Amino acid sequence: MKNFNSGRSRVLILTSLLGLSFLFSAGSLRAQLTEDEKNTIEVVKKAQNSVVFITNIQLVRDFFSWTEEAVPRGSGSGFVWDERGHIITNYHVIEDGDLFNVTLPNQEERQAKLIGKEPNKDIAVLKIEGNLQGLFPIKVGTSSNLQVGQKVIAIGNPFGFDHTVTTGIVSALGRSMPGAGGVTIRDMIQTDAAINPGNSGGPLLNSAGELIGMNTMIVSPSRSSSGIGFAIPVDTIKKIVPQIIKYGRVIRPGLGLSLLSDRYGQRLGIQGVVIYEVPVDSEAYRKGLRGLTRNRLGRLVIQDIIKEIDGKKIRSYDDLYNLLDDYKIGDRVTLTVERDGKTRKVELTLVRVD
Repeated sequence: MKNFNSGRSRVLILTSLLGLSFLFSAGSLRAQLTEDEKNTIEVVKKAQNSVVFITNIQLVRDFFSWTEEAVPRGSGSGFVWDERGHIITNYHVIEDGDLFNVTLPNQEERQAKLIGKEPNKDIAVLKIEGNLQGLFPIKVGTSSNLQVGQKVIAIGNPFGFDHTVTTGIVSALGRSMPGAGGVTIRDMIQTDAAINPGNSGGPLLNSAGELIGMNTMIVSPSRSSSGIGFAIPVDTIKKIVPQIIKYGRVIRPGLGLSLLSDRYGQRLGIQGVVIYEVPVDSEAYRKGLRGLTRNRLGRLVIQDIIKEIDGKKIRSYDDLYNLLDDYKIGDRVTLTVERDGKTRKVELTLVRVD
């Protein structure tokens, strides 16, 4: 006769041993993780719920039938800014789009409307429509205390692979790169974290899980990651986004003048910014500043060229635009202008520029 109790005991012992083996294996796996790996895992768990996938759709009208067809223009990443449903992304992600679909981390797809944009800083704000429950705004940090060499984590949707995580370091700070709006974006963060098409608009995080930048561009002949990526610093985003949410655009200080494009000035070999037109009711006009005129033969004559603002050299419109970032409406500035080879100084009050 077989001893069933003895067989049952063996089964129980074997099951117990397997259970203990699993527990030891799991514990061993946890023990094998470095503190840095544990930190990365923790950051990703918290931040990935704030990252979204954005599809840009353009409505194209058929010439003969006059029917509209929705044509996908591209896609990118974004992140939840607040509980009101605002989504931050790059301007070039939504450029020329008519409709915008946002896919949330739970794979729920929502339509979003464009609240506003700042092409010169490559920043845009969308707003999700419908139920706003379950949104996870990203934890916002600062970029003012970043250190070269510190760890960073990028989350995005490269090539449509949602919530892809890459890690790297801050490779350099204070980089200047050409932006989508035609002027240089300054103070960008350079990183070697892998960034590819589709990562644009996604967050760059520090080891505390805080947003320190928005992944924006790469330098690569192949258009894929070469270890040289750039992010717009979060301090710039914090300055721009509230204005877009409130006004639908950025309110900037300006000189109240029309300026000639750098393209034409460079053709003429001019160092500085040529004044194109001065409104007759402006302070600048009363102070004697003048724009282009025509001589008796109908040829354009350059009059005033801006060479400096508050002693800082102005070689191009790009210089002027970025310099005025440090000022606010109502500030007084001193221009050094040149006309016919002679320079003079003119003091102006900065005015609102929409």
